[in-house]
Amino acid sequence: MSFLKGKRILIAGLASKLSIAYGIAQKMHEQGAELAFTYQNDKLKQRVTDFAKKFNSTLIFPCDVAKDEEIKELFKKLKEIWLPKEEANKTNCFDGFVHSIAYAPKEQLDGDYVDAVTREGFNIAHDISAYSFVAMAKACRAMLNPNSALLTLSYLGAERTITNYNVMGLAKASLEANVRYMADSLGPDAIRVNAISAGPIRTLAASGIKDFKKMLAHCEKCTPLRRTVTIEDVGNAAAFLCSDLAGGITGEILHVDAGFNITAMGNMGNDELSQSAKKE
Repeated sequence: MSFLKGKRILIAGLASKLSIAYGIAQKMHEQGAELAFTYQNDKLKQRVTDFAKKFNSTLIFPCDVAKDEEIKELFKKLKEIWLPKEEANKTNCFDGFVHSIAYAPKEQLDGDYVDAVTREGFNIAHDISAYSFVAMAKACRAMLNPNSALLTLSYLGAERTITNYNVMGLAKASLEANVRYMADSLGPDAIRVNAISAGPIRTLAASGIKDFKKMLAHCEKCTPLRRTVTIEDVGNAAAFLCSDLAGGITGEILHVDAGFNITAMGNMGNDELSQSAKKE
């Protein structure tokens, strides 16, 4: 069953074959969705164009989410394509978007949080990583079909301190609150809003976090499933949340992290605790 057949979904933030957005696009395409994509700048245009072709799409649009005029222009162009002239009396023409966008200056993601954080870095992280989600929703609200779904990506650093994650943790916490308020605001329009809190994945964005390889190794050792998650794991969950199968789910933060978020003391691992108990 192709449970996204007939759905039109925009994916913002695809930048690499290793990115979570790529895994989401892959799984949504497999389930029959018609996809469109954004790219931030000319440097990324050809790369995103090539990725889009793999998903049978030629719909790519420039959009720097730090600029409201570019967000408005994005949806204006999308409407021209997804809303034919013969249906000009309508406004709604697509079924949601995936917001896979986050950024903080590199120097903000290294060392002691209080020492590293600056007013400028704080503002940039929140603007790009959190505000841009609702900014996109504001710009396309009238274009969304009933039973549409908006999805963004978070991380456990929104709930707990993570070494070197610093101001991005605060931005993700803001993003998760954003999900709840947006879900309440858009619910009467039959628009759902959710987030996936993914476990650490070796992506282009993650490479900017100091000691990320150590983080991966720790998670693999301590998660209940004893593995890290993949972009395909997240993609499957995203496809579900944006489908009518998840029609009763909104305002949720779904953890796709092999269970790491439920453990105490990073599970220390349980294997180590067992060995310690045997010695006693």
